[in-house]
Amino acid sequence: MTKLASGTDFIGIGLQNISYASQVFPSILTVLFYSQMEHLFNRFSPKPIRIFFVPIMCLLITVPISLIILGPIGYNIGGVLIVVIVWLYNHLEWVATALLAALLPFMVVTGMHKAMIPYAVASMSKLGTELLYLPASLAHNISESGACFAVALKTKDKSLRSTSISAAISASFGITEPALYGVTILNKRVLYSVMLSSLIGGGIAGLFALKAFALVGPGIVSITMFIDPENILNIVWALLTLGVSFVISFISVLVIYKERTISEEQTSESDSSLSLSSPAKGRVISLTKVKDDVFSSGLMGEGVAIVPELGELVAPGDGEITMLFATNHALGLTTPDGRDTAADGTIYAGDYENNSIRSINPDGTMETIIHGPQILWPDTLSIGADKYLYFTSNQLQRQSGFHYVKDLREKPYSLFRVFIDKEPANQN
Repeated sequence: MTKLASGTDFIGIGLQNISYASQVFPSILTVLFYSQMEHLFNRFSPKPIRIFFVPIMCLLITVPISLIILGPIGYNIGGVLIVVIVWLYNHLEWVATALLAALLPFMVVTGMHKAMIPYAVASMSKLGTELLYLPASLAHNISESGACFAVALKTKDKSLRSTSISAAISASFGITEPALYGVTILNKRVLYSVMLSSLIGGGIAGLFALKAFALVGPGIVSITMFIDPENILNIVWALLTLGVSFVISFISVLVIYKERTISEEQTSESDSSLSLSSPAKGRVISLTKVKDDVFSSGLMGEGVAIVPELGELVAPGDGEITMLFATNHALGLTTPDGRDTAADGTIYAGDYENNSIRSINPDGTMETIIHGPQILWPDTLSIGADKYLYFTSNQLQRQSGFHYVKDLREKPYSLFRVFIDKEPANQN
């Protein structure tokens, strides 16, 4: 027990005795440091050993650095945050409760709200009540619920309506993560409404010194946590905070919420098709009859082949020739939307059927460089100067003008990147 209280040491360096169970900042600092180590080793490690060499080296460096430096720093940051919040409450009283309630959307999203748990536990253990975090959480939780109900009432998107209803019910019970990640942080107007109603609701809770008597998530079903045997009005102030937060959030979202437009989504179903003209006059045949496995296998996508009648070839659309095979039997034309080519001639293309990205090497060999269920309809590949391959997962139907099938998959679209350690073909 004495050793546990005094801490231990690592390679002769003393370690601070810290319980990281409810700490957030040590984890954030550690992940940030690990990501930088991973990026560093990805740049310098040989590709054949990268898959196991990089994680091992990152952990060998990150673990001791976290125990010796990052963990204590993150722990002290959390302690300073609590001291600042308590100081604000001691000097500003109800203003501090209002500000905390307004900031809770950001704190919950980043996990910073967990830094308040030790304070709440200590306050409840010492005084039997808590007057800051839990009352502020009541205002925020109910504000999230009201905002989500308003979005569900106003939106025309069936998927968003379903998400909003379930998130609103969850928030009313004291669990706001579904509302935050599914609705609030995706629309700034909803976020502003939640912050406004939380600010007002938190101000009411702080003004009347609302007390919580149980460490549970504040909500409709747990409203009894605010019953004070010595002050019947405490539950009245809790109900007032609940009602004001819900009404202001609900009405403000109804007034200012706007459905996201096509331009804000940055794409539409019509954008998914690319108009190409025939590169030659001749007879159309099936692509499977082409004597080139790269094309006949469908790796380069669906299409047709043309047996030319004239010795004339024209560009099928706007673009730039970025690659020419050594045999001169094929060239690469980069259109404003699609594949990309590295400086060494390697082509990177999306494999729609297998949810993956493939590389086609100059010698004709093919390799899957990344795959996963989240890579749906990979498109718009681009090699950056940082040697990363960027691509979108837009989930839209290819050749929507040809295939009479409605795409039922939902937005939003995603942007991914993978380190390929290759320069782009065109470096301006």
